[in-house]
Amino acid sequence: MSTLAILEFPDPRLRTVAAPVTVFDAELKQFVADMYETMYAANGVGLAATQVNVHKRVLVADMSDDRNAPLALINPEILEKDGQQVYQEGCLSFPGIYADVTRALRVKVRAQDVDGKEILIEVEGPLAVCIQHEMDHLAGKVFVDYLSPLKRGMLLKRMEKQRKASA
Repeated sequence: MSTLAILEFPDPRLRTVAAPVTVFDAELKQFVADMYETMYAANGVGLAATQVNVHKRVLVADMSDDRNAPLALINPEILEKDGQQVYQEGCLSFPGIYADVTRALRVKVRAQDVDGKEILIEVEGPLAVCIQHEMDHLAGKVFVDYLSPLKRGMLLKRMEKQRKASA
């Protein structure tokens, strides 16, 4: 396994729309393993392939404290959304930046596992937020797109200031 480089905003590659996965092979399994390693090493709870400059519809998540509930979704699609929640989101592509985003409380998702087998999951709360956030990445969207232009501008200025301070 290896750790992959995570793209940081405003890298234009984060706006790339991911293509469906059509080949389920050892290379895909290795890529998913590398995504887990990358996410865990960065202390993240979710990671989309787009964030590591691979433009395929793959995401991984693990919201557990013990890092023992890994979830890989290949070609995910939301079938149903219900309710609403406001959750403070962060993103590995926006280090140190957090903002309240409104998303569906519950989602029903159809996807495939690393072997290409169809899976259907219904989740709510923080995991539902995580899946919606990562699926946005696969569509070329980032969480700050949900913010007002003023709030987005303030956060991006803060991120730029942090970047300069650590350089």
